[in-house]
Amino acid sequence: MTVQSEITIRTEGQGLYEFTREAARFVTDAGIDTGVLTIFVRHTSCSMVIQENADPDVQRDLDEFFARIVPENMGWLRHTSEGPDDMPAHIKAALTQVSLSIPVAGSAMLLGTWQGIYLFEHRRRPHSRKVVFHISR
Repeated sequence: MTVQSEITIRTEGQGLYEFTREAARFVTDAGIDTGVLTIFVRHTSCSMVIQENADPDVQRDLDEFFARIVPENMGWLRHTSEGPDDMPAHIKAALTQVSLSIPVAGSAMLLGTWQGIYLFEHRRRPHSRKVVFHISR
């Protein structure tokens, strides 16, 4: 048995946007006791991470780290038609993940105590990002 759904996450610019509750609700509603949840973001300039959700400094530090290792306005970039943040956003997405696999047992994700699921927006302007949930047993 498999169940699939899609949500939209609206972003307000660069940063991490937690959507653990939405994923947990999908798993519960799917009615699958044991299986694997796959989460996939349908874009090339954002990504996803599982990261600590207890201290907001973790998200701020991650955002700052990626801004430092992949700065905007690198003179050697060719893909610049969509603005100075576009190609750096693609590079950041390539360094992270566009899909996640999370085990499910007892109709719940087997995340650690402080783990949350985040959309990692790499563009400066607001976007509506499509995220697909797919669970199978």
